[in-house]
Amino acid sequence: MPTTRCYYEVLSVTRDASGDEVKRAYRRLAMKYHPDRNPGDTAAEASFKEAAEAYEIIGDPERRRMYDQYGHEGLRQRPGHAMNPDDIFSMFSDIFEGMGGGRGGRRRHVRGYDLEYQLDITLEEAFAGVERDITFTRLDVCSDCDGDGSAPGSSPETCTTCGGNGQVAQAGLGGMFRMVTACPACRGKGKVVSDPCRGCDGRGRRSVERKLSAKIPAGIHSGQAVRLSGEGEPPPPEVDPAGNGQRGDLHVLVRVEQHEQFERDGDDLMVLVPVNFTQLAMGADIEVPTLDSPEPHCLHVPPGTQNGELSRIPNRGMPNLRSGRPGDLVAVLHLVVPRNLSETQRDLLKQYAETEDVAVDAEPPGFWTRIKEAVRGH
Repeated sequence: MPTTRCYYEVLSVTRDASGDEVKRAYRRLAMKYHPDRNPGDTAAEASFKEAAEAYEIIGDPERRRMYDQYGHEGLRQRPGHAMNPDDIFSMFSDIFEGMGGGRGGRRRHVRGYDLEYQLDITLEEAFAGVERDITFTRLDVCSDCDGDGSAPGSSPETCTTCGGNGQVAQAGLGGMFRMVTACPACRGKGKVVSDPCRGCDGRGRRSVERKLSAKIPAGIHSGQAVRLSGEGEPPPPEVDPAGNGQRGDLHVLVRVEQHEQFERDGDDLMVLVPVNFTQLAMGADIEVPTLDSPEPHCLHVPPGTQNGELSRIPNRGMPNLRSGRPGDLVAVLHLVVPRNLSETQRDLLKQYAETEDVAVDAEPPGFWTRIKEAVRGH
């Protein structure tokens, strides 16, 4: 039964979304709810069909305009429109070009699914680059049946529902056009398995654990990914049972952990350096911790330096991911007020207070926001 939900809501896109955004949204849902990834899950199958129906409408500019103007009712009442099956195959082959799709000799580039792996690294590892061993699970061609799903000694038989074509024609919305879809009996393979392989339950694919080494380049930012070509899954069994086509890729999504001492701003590093009143008032040489060396950097603080002032140390920040050129280390001078004073210190401060005549403004809120803005304009 056709969906009554808003097609934009189904695909989770706005009404002004571009055609590419609509296509990407549909592809994400199709990959998530594809029957091969959700065997026996009727809810996932329903979501898969609903997403396909939504894309069939708002993925086509003419029908999208009709839907925007008249909604579902306008589509049902629109006379004289029937989609050519070849147009449907063309549409879906474009979408599933990265997933495997098409029909018989009309298939284009058969490619497997991409996978994603999240890797947490430290700021130090992001600074220097790191090579990490990772373990993940992916679907692979079943070694017992070589992907055809049949037990050893048997072979798949021609599907009687579709006659071996792998597709069947069904009535679309309100019967106004025919929609050619994968055969529900053989799931587009054109053949059915009467004696299923025990290793994969007749699916032709089984979950395997894969271990490999991932090289993370120096300067990578949190949220960026490293692509490992060909480490994804093989094409779906309905289009390539033996998995001879191009595999998908593995995207290693990097998350850089927060550092307890350094704050990153682009390629710059910021560090809060505690100083006392006399150092700011009279000037001093202070030690600034660095990320690129265990030895601190010696920084001269001139007399009269104010709390919160910035001292930029060139070329001691993070390396740029592309050029390798380092950013700067920015020392943020932070006045530390002693909590416990000795009697001698208290007497000396009283004497100083009698000569002091300076108004001190309160520190505004949003400390790090203010500091970052100052760093960018420094």
